[in-house]
Parts: sequence; structure tokens; C-alpha cells
Amino acid sequence: MNEYIESLEREFSSIENGFKEEEKRAFTDYKSNDSEFIKKLAFLSYQSEVYQVRMYSVFLFGYLSEDKNILMFLRDEVSKDSNWRVQEVLAKSFDEFCKIIGYEKALPVIDDWLKNSNHNTRRAVTEGLRIWTGRPYFKANPNEAIRRLAALRDDPSEYVRKSVGNALRDISKKYPELIRVELSTWSLETKGIKQVYQLANKLLIKS
Repeated sequence: MNEYIESLEREFSSIENGFKEEEKRAFTDYKSNDSEFIKKLAFLSYQSEVYQVRMYSVFLFGYLSEDKNILMFLRDEVSKDSNWRVQEVLAKSFDEFCKIIGYEKALPVIDDWLKNSNHNTRRAVTEGLRIWTGRPYFKANPNEAIRRLAALRDDPSEYVRKSVGNALRDISKKYPELIRVELSTWSLETKGIKQVYQLANKLLIKS
């Protein structure tokens, strides 16, 4: 297993942009091996100093995320990873978890992560579920997506606020009136809320 991870380090270290190769390999390995083997491989590869291999690992964690311990590891440990590319994969893996168990069933976990003290954990949800209203449950209940995103309009992290604003802007393409109604209730008393408002309102101004 260590030799395989070393081969991944050599192979992936030259890939500076994107995530498709890591995702493709993770999915192939996941489908080709039993879950216990993949679990060991995921945890061991996450120890790599090569961020691309950690990205590969986080994709594996996403496929295994029905396991509560792995989901907690994503929430509490992967969210601390210093590499922004790994955080992008964390968002994808959270969406994978929601897809596996069903978005409506995942609502308690979605809400738990949105209240987490780590901004990377919160953003994994706001970014991972984009476009929110393209996901099952939220497609039929767009206001449930809007309500959850709007609650983070004054988030202390600009990283999260930008994701929230962009996610609301996405929703405005299909549900402009719902976003207009939501934004009309906002008091723009802080710089953070104004930032999210401007992002969310961007397409509505043009229409």
C-alpha cells in the first residue's frame, strides 16, 4: 500500500491544476477494492505531504462517507487542511455524502456543518451543494436552500460569504423573484452583508 501511495505521489505531483485525474483514480480504486481496504488506503494516503494525493484521499472519503467516523473526520480534520485545493475536494465529498444518503435525509448533517466553528466546514456545504436548487429536495423546495444560505449572510469568514453570495446568485437564474423577496428583507448594516447582497443581486440588476 505504501508503494502504491508513493507511485501516486510521483504521478500526481506534476498535476498543478484541476482534480479530474485524482477523482478518476479514486473512483476506480473505490470500485475495484473492498471497503476496508479503501478505508485504510484513504487514511494512509491522507498523510501524504503531496496535496494532490490528499485530494485523492478526500475523494475516497467521500465515497465512504456513510461511515459516521469518516464523515466526522472530514468535518473535523480535513477541514483543517491548509491547501485550498483539498478544501475544494472536501466540498465535493460533502455533496457526495448528501447524494449517497439523499439530500432530504442529509438535512440534519447539512445544518450541523453550516453551524460549525470552522469556516472550511461551513463552506464545504455552501460550495459543495451548488447549484443548490439543482439538487434533489432543494429543487422542489428552493426556499429551503435560500433560507439556509441567507442565514450565513453575515458570516465572519469572507471565504464563506463569497460562496453564499455566489450560491444565491446561482439560484436567482431560475428563481429571481424568490431571491428578490429574500434580499428585500435584509438590512445592509454591515460590510459583510453588503458584500453578499451585491453578489446575490448581480444578475437581478441586469434583468
